[in-house]
Amino acid sequence: MPDIDNKTLIRIADALDRLAPVTGNTPKLEGADAFVWHVNPDRLTAVDRVNHVDLDLLKGIDHVRDILLENTKQFAKGFSANNALLWGARGMGKSSLVKAIHAVTENIILIEIHREDIPSLPRLLDIIKKSDRRCILFCDDLSFDHDDGTYKSLKAVLEGGLEGRPENVLFYATSNRRHLMPRDMMENERSTAINPSEAIEEKVSLSDRFGLWLGFHGCNQQDYLEMIDGYLDHYGISVDRAKIHAEALTWSRTRGARSGRVAYQYMQDLAGRLGIITSS
Repeated sequence: MPDIDNKTLIRIADALDRLAPVTGNTPKLEGADAFVWHVNPDRLTAVDRVNHVDLDLLKGIDHVRDILLENTKQFAKGFSANNALLWGARGMGKSSLVKAIHAVTENIILIEIHREDIPSLPRLLDIIKKSDRRCILFCDDLSFDHDDGTYKSLKAVLEGGLEGRPENVLFYATSNRRHLMPRDMMENERSTAINPSEAIEEKVSLSDRFGLWLGFHGCNQQDYLEMIDGYLDHYGISVDRAKIHAEALTWSRTRGARSGRVAYQYMQDLAGRLGIITSS
């Protein structure tokens, strides 16, 4: 066997170090009330200031707001509560509502997890279940495409498995799709499967794991103008309301939609023109 010099041994050791899994301290839920979960390596990044709007500024979604707020308060008090899927029209305040409710609810940690990191959920839950703090896992814009098996990991976490979901965890997700799957994906399953009903049931059963389905629908003109008025009142902007309403409606027509997001974007434009700082 040929001799191996020290330089070669060092190169081999360095290569083995690079191949070895990254280890470190176990992430802890300390020092903040909001975190973002990252992987490779696993870590919880504290968010000192969550970007949110005041709950009172979310107009036109009163019914779903009250349901989700009550569900969250129950959970914060240690009572039973449901996982929630907020689905529907773009820009109608789904993710804003989750963050706004977190801001007004005590004793709750909000942890954001990205859709592509869903397979790491079991590792995150293993960290959370060792803590006394109550946590809402939040995944924004959750959906699954063709040949994406990630949804099976989420199904197992929400209710399946031997251990089940830790009692100090809820899962809130937003999506533009009620069943989290594109319509053509579900129709393709129906047309190609030996048993179409079973194929569709497999896909739909994921959304069934959410005890609350909260629908967000496009707003009418009255709701849209109430959003505008709410911002004007909140920021103390004194202007001709009739003129502003006309401007806001023109703004919405250029965007091809009326929604909370469009109302907010118009107000940012108006505040900039008036030289008003709207950040809270």
